[in-house]
Amino acid sequence: MNIETILNKNLINLNMQANTKDEAIKELTDLLYKAGNVKDEDAFIKDVYNREAEGKTGLGNHIAIPHGKSDAVNVTSIAVGRTKNDLIWESYDNLPVHVVILFAVRNVDKTTVHLKLLSQVAIALSDEEIFDKLLTTNDKGEVIYLLSNKIQ
Repeated sequence: MNIETILNKNLINLNMQANTKDEAIKELTDLLYKAGNVKDEDAFIKDVYNREAEGKTGLGNHIAIPHGKSDAVNVTSIAVGRTKNDLIWESYDNLPVHVVILFAVRNVDKTTVHLKLLSQVAIALSDEEIFDKLLTTNDKGEVIYLLSNKIQ
């Protein structure tokens, strides 16, 4: 499974209104729910917070990658959001978060598929040019391209 096959423009919000971590997770979960990829928002959000309790999902450099492995997920997906607001998030550099990449993973995909997608995102984000463009682009298609560009 490749990022460009599961990420689409309907799952990207480059103008999130979230002021908090909770609001960001809710806002992105709403996108997944409206797309039919999550069938129970509350159950999915609970599973995201179960994972959050295990350790930091703030990577640093203003990016967080929360994820939920859940029976509430119909289709393994990724939702991407960006806000101009400083989101307080437990991260390795203690900087506020501006880009949130929310993984919604079906329980049956929780090992191999989840790790492969996470690896693809990590590889893309390790490229400074990609990282900088994610913070500034206003093109949802470019977000998909950026997250899948360095991966083959």
